[in-house]
Amino acid sequence: MTIFDTTTNNQTASLNQGTPSDSVSFQSNPTLREHVAISMQQYLKQMQGQPLNDVYDLVLSQVEEPLLRAIMEHTRNNQTKAAKVLGLNRGTLRKKLKRYNLL
Repeated sequence: MTIFDTTTNNQTASLNQGTPSDSVSFQSNPTLREHVAISMQQYLKQMQGQPLNDVYDLVLSQVEEPLLRAIMEHTRNNQTKAAKVLGLNRGTLRKKLKRYNLL
């Protein structure tokens, strides 16, 4: 099992399921999905009812750069391999790398 698995780890969670508890309990290797759920729960709690705008774009921008950095490192900066790993066209990858000054 990796952090990218989308199945849950025999978890006990109270993410907006009508329970008042803020605690989330997972096995020792939470999935990427679980990390995102925890981070979003914490973010929304920190906002303390303030108006939210463009949360989707905010999350994508916060996740995309470290994702690209990790994959580029994993592929030793081989853009062809990185594009394949990410399921992107190489041109699209280059555009994203430029956006984050990773080229």
